[in-house]
Amino acid sequence: MSASDNGIAMPPSYTDYSIHTDGACSGNPGPGGWGAIIIHWDGSNPAHRQEHCGGLPATTNNQMELTAAIHGIGLLATSEGFDPALPIKVHSDSEYVVLGMSTRLEKWKANGWRTSDKKPVKNRELWEKLDQTVQGLDIEWLWTKGHAGNLLNERADALAREGMDPFLAAA
Repeated sequence: MSASDNGIAMPPSYTDYSIHTDGACSGNPGPGGWGAIIIHWDGSNPAHRQEHCGGLPATTNNQMELTAAIHGIGLLATSEGFDPALPIKVHSDSEYVVLGMSTRLEKWKANGWRTSDKKPVKNRELWEKLDQTVQGLDIEWLWTKGHAGNLLNERADALAREGMDPFLAAA
C-alpha cells in the first residue's frame, strides 16, 4: 500500500502486468518443475515482482509449461491490488502454450477437444484448467526464444529447475 498526501493508505496503482513462465523436465516424462515471474507495472517501471516455483515427481515438459502458466496467472489474480481489467502479457518459450492459447484452444473446444486430425488433445485437463483460469482477463500470449539471453526467461528457467530439484533425488 502506498500513502496519499493526507496519510491515508491507498492501494497501489498499476498500469499492466507481465508473467514470464517456464517448465523443465528431467527425462520426458520424469521429474519436472515450473517457474513463474509476475511483474506489476507502473508505466515502464516494475512496481512489484514475485517469483514462484514448484514441481512434480512424474510429469512431462509440456505439462510443466502449462502448469507454469496456470500458476502464474492464478497467483497474479489472487495478489493484492490486482485489477482484472488491466492487460496481462504472458511470455513463454513454449510454442505449445503460446500457439495453444492464441490460436488452437477455441478450435479444440469447437471440435470436442479434438485436434485438426481428429486426435484427442493431449493434456486436456491442463488446457481446460488454463482456459478457466484466464476467463475474464485481457491476456496477450507472447513467445520468447528460450536460452537466448532473455534475463526474465533465463530466471524463469532457473525457477523451474529449482522447483524440479526436490524430485530429482527421489527419482
